[in-house]
Amino acid sequence: MAAPLPRDTPGSEKKLKLALCASGGGHVRQILDLESVWRDHDFFFVTEDLALGRSIAAKYRTLFVAHYALGQARLGAPFRMLAAALRNLFQSLGIVLRERPDAVITTGAGSMFFVLLCARLLGAKIILIDSFARFTAPSAFARIAGPMAHVRVSQSHASAAQWQATETFDPLCVLEGARPAKEPLLFATVGATLPFDRLIRMVEQAKRDGLLPERVIVQVGDGRYLPAGVEEVRDAIPFEEVKDILRRADIVVCHGGTGSLITALQQGCRVIAVPRLFALGEHYDDHQLEITAAFAQRGLLAVVDETQDFATALATVRAQTPVMATTDLTALSSYLADLLKAEPAGRAVQARRRSAA
Repeated sequence: MAAPLPRDTPGSEKKLKLALCASGGGHVRQILDLESVWRDHDFFFVTEDLALGRSIAAKYRTLFVAHYALGQARLGAPFRMLAAALRNLFQSLGIVLRERPDAVITTGAGSMFFVLLCARLLGAKIILIDSFARFTAPSAFARIAGPMAHVRVSQSHASAAQWQATETFDPLCVLEGARPAKEPLLFATVGATLPFDRLIRMVEQAKRDGLLPERVIVQVGDGRYLPAGVEEVRDAIPFEEVKDILRRADIVVCHGGTGSLITALQQGCRVIAVPRLFALGEHYDDHQLEITAAFAQRGLLAVVDETQDFATALATVRAQTPVMATTDLTALSSYLADLLKAEPAGRAVQARRRSAA
């Protein structure tokens, strides 16, 4: 595990101690994409103990907190949510008391609330970047945690108007040039946070019906259903291996999380998105419908929904020229870097200066 720059090293007086806080999936992936902002500071990650979090821990100092979300109560598990939230509270308090960050950069979501609360109470500057997944309105996390933030950054102008954002950056952009060379390979992934057996069954049925001559790799996560008749079935896949599969895969079938969508689009994959539905108990709300609709309107992918089944979506992406897209965080990174430059030296450095005087 790589150690951050010690705070008492010569030349480190202007470095801040940063807590980089994000739950799994696209939330923590965007923190990684902002590396130019935090890499020269004394930083540590706070995230959930999932595949991507463990990949981060192999490279950077990383502390884990328990996953919980208010939506768990809506899905009929209030006591499990409360138990996880209580565990998260004590973990968060312990982290903040030990680390004493000067500033917190967070992209949400729910499991980061207590870290922000404890850090704010101990005087840390809170920079909250609302989810890229929210195009039309701020996320529930942004609405709840927003009053604690010194700086609110929105990634949608429509959302910003309802949230009184400090600044707004729309990072989605289309990439020019040829996509990487592809193999006859389809990769189906449910992500790391929640099971998604419906997606797995769709791919299994398409393979059985002869619609998928490609080699198929299926990542089932914590799902109880294991498909038959596909070439490879995995539960969790390290993030670096996922990126290698995406470089080779022609078609990707995934849920509607922005992390999965953007990572696939960056590699020029033909993307079929299957949004998780609250009514079926697949997620805590229906925000993935909003995400996938926005991406489909820009011609970036096909969606399996009430108007288009999996077979139709498959035919659609096969007939289209794949579009590569990514999130360009240059402007946001520059803004955040300037914010941190304006921050005073960290409390530990200030204490040493006072004692020396």
